Amino acid sequence: MCGIAGFYQTHFDFTASAEDKNKWELTLSSMKNSLLHRGPDENGIMLSSHAGLAHSRLSIIDLKSGRQPMTKPDLERTCTIVYNGEIYNTAELRDLLSYYDLNWETSSDTEVVLNGYLAMGTHFFSQLNGIFAFAIYDAGEDALYLVRDRLGVKPLFYGKQKEFFVFGSEPKALFSFGITPRLTSAGFCEVLGLGPARTPGHGIFAGINELLPGHFLCVRGDSVKDYCYWQLLAMEHRDSYEDTVDKVTWLIQDSVKRQMISDIPICTFLSGGLDSSLVSAFCQQELKKQGKCLSTYSFDFIGNDKNFQANDFQSSRDRPFVDIMRDHIQSDHRYLECDNATQADYLYKAVDARDVPCMADVESSLLYFCEQVSQNHRVALTGECADEIFGGYPWFHKEEMWKHDLFPWSYDLSPRLSLLRDDFLEQNHIGEYVRNAYEVSVAETPALAGENKKEARRREISWLNIRWFMATLLNRMDRTSMYSGLEARVPFADHRILQYVFNIPWDMKCYQGQTKSLLVEAGKKLLPPEILYRKKSPYPKTYDPAYENLLKERLLTVLNNSNSPLHALADKKKVKKFLDTPSDYGKPWYGQLMAGPQMTAYLLQVNYWLEKYSLI
Repeated sequence: MCGIAGFYQTHFDFTASAEDKNKWELTLSSMKNSLLHRGPDENGIMLSSHAGLAHSRLSIIDLKSGRQPMTKPDLERTCTIVYNGEIYNTAELRDLLSYYDLNWETSSDTEVVLNGYLAMGTHFFSQLNGIFAFAIYDAGEDALYLVRDRLGVKPLFYGKQKEFFVFGSEPKALFSFGITPRLTSAGFCEVLGLGPARTPGHGIFAGINELLPGHFLCVRGDSVKDYCYWQLLAMEHRDSYEDTVDKVTWLIQDSVKRQMISDIPICTFLSGGLDSSLVSAFCQQELKKQGKCLSTYSFDFIGNDKNFQANDFQSSRDRPFVDIMRDHIQSDHRYLECDNATQADYLYKAVDARDVPCMADVESSLLYFCEQVSQNHRVALTGECADEIFGGYPWFHKEEMWKHDLFPWSYDLSPRLSLLRDDFLEQNHIGEYVRNAYEVSVAETPALAGENKKEARRREISWLNIRWFMATLLNRMDRTSMYSGLEARVPFADHRILQYVFNIPWDMKCYQGQTKSLLVEAGKKLLPPEILYRKKSPYPKTYDPAYENLLKERLLTVLNNSNSPLHALADKKKVKKFLDTPSDYGKPWYGQLMAGPQMTAYLLQVNYWLEKYSLI
């Protein structure tokens, strides 16, 4: 995994003089340096007359010869690539490209992508199976191409400043170019109404966008054109339940096997839940064939053995189930724990990593855990995305949660809006903005003619989860892992799995009332019953009341400082009243985990963010 950045324009020559060249090389270096956390092993820049590319590399495959930017001269043109990601069908693509007269110098997937473009042009992009974001500058065409993977696992932002087109893996790279962080009303509505989610393609900051999953941009001269090379399709599902189980099982196994490819040891995140256990079991099965043992990691919080409180969303602790899986697959397991002060301190570091307020302590703790894992491993496989694709969340099952015509994981905006200033609410129509975002997304749902009303609504819920909730968790996973120099791979986020499962009827996804029945069936030969039938339990959080008190103290300090930028948004009296009420005000305000303490943490993140980027 890596960080990529660069710029492009056609109106003058970046290398016209030694002074110009030095100036723009320094700019490229600054952009590159802002992303060194994503690639601490190697880095490089390339400057031509009309384009500059920068790269920071985390070495995973072809450790010796995969340096970037990578340039290849063709008979008619020279092309240069900066690439972030992993291609999982590299062997098949090399076979495909063997029919072309190409020069091969490395075993890296970067060269596969570049040679593929030289041979097949933009048609090659649809051949890629993997997680990626890359830029190719074609000097012969004087054109820049930006490409992002189908599910949006790898981020890629872009914007314009006067005649310059600028891009980077993270917004901080664009800021290093010289783009000033600014907010419009839409940005405030994103953070305070939809956050920690983001409208697909929205970069929060004014003038900054994110390339949509499954899309590529062609920038030529002053023209910027967006092309969709892949989209999710609604199709009739004709396989029997037995055949569906077999195909799902094969797809998961194949995805895991492909994503285990690495020139350095891999590990998995193991929560003791069905999803991570299935990935870990498949991994261990493959490693045993090689005489190797899988390393696994689990996450929890100091004191949860005493403070844990079962609830509708989180019915059990992970530790007992982790122990079962550790013994079952005989992995080399390490238990990681986080304390109150650390996850509170990391709230601000998480904003540094994401560039925007994020999933509060659900994200800050994961950032800390990724840092710990990265001390021993640099590639990890996770069970992320299974719930979104296979229907694991409560809002897939409880009709009352998806009958509100709003996002089912955040259909009640009152916990957010009740804390904001009246004049701020009058100026920024947050409720209207959120409803419009929801309605636009629903209208984009791939529809199947003839579906009954209930099945069509379930398809909408599935689409919303893929388009929004899954994207949020993928952003969280990428930015926390890459900020720590760790590559997190997501086997369930394979477009083949998504395309197939999206069209499976609900009575198969929840066969005989069993949640995620297809995954249960896929795991029957690999997992013990305690794991197979464990009730869904989300990412862990602390139940220590001391953590909530710590957050309260920090937020009161912010409120009592008249210079705090939070005052421009939040009503001091309303927030103080909120802090005096019980922590869990009925239900989460986002997802399953983010309730009262997380609202406090989110406000702390918002204040830090506003101050850091001088947004108020």
